[in-house]
Amino acid sequence: MYKTLLPAAAVLALLGSAAVVAQNAPAKPGSPNPALVTGGNYTVESSHTQILFAYDHMGFSNNMGLISAPTGTLSLDPKNPAAAKLSVTIPIANLTTGIPKLDEHLMKADFFDSAKFPTATFVSTAVKVDGTTADISGNLTIKGITKPVVLEAAFYGAGKGPAQMGGKENVGFNATTAIKRSDFGMGYAVPMVGDEIELKMTVAFQKD
Repeated sequence: MYKTLLPAAAVLALLGSAAVVAQNAPAKPGSPNPALVTGGNYTVESSHTQILFAYDHMGFSNNMGLISAPTGTLSLDPKNPAAAKLSVTIPIANLTTGIPKLDEHLMKADFFDSAKFPTATFVSTAVKVDGTTADISGNLTIKGITKPVVLEAAFYGAGKGPAQMGGKENVGFNATTAIKRSDFGMGYAVPMVGDEIELKMTVAFQKD
């Protein structure tokens, strides 16, 4: 009997401790309330900004990869959101598919030619706002080739970060678009490997 009761008591004690921790845990500082967005100049918070890309591989699978730690700036006025200006620099060396040989090939001239073109960039040219979503038109430059693209962006959240992390004002967005890699001099193995690349971005900004 005691052997049965002791494990049960231990489980109850752990559950009680977890409940206390949950009750004392602070609320999330960010909120999907657009009224919390303040105007000013922001910098990309690189450690929480990522670009996911996906493409068809021979009709068998929808393969994916990730580019981490972009840098950039955002100028934002909540009273005039259409006047926002966005500039992002994407470090090609931070691209990973989880397959080292594929990553190595993607850095070569067949694809990004990263030794010659170490970064890609996006610079906005116009912003069309509809509530908490926006179409952000801009110029995307990859491998020295510039093409117009439109990011379909959605507001994710805003608020002040924790004091122990600097207490800066933050704002975040998600965005999607699609491009053709052949438009940027990366047509290797098309059409066997898909030409269209789906892009999904999560971008965090901190106020300067």
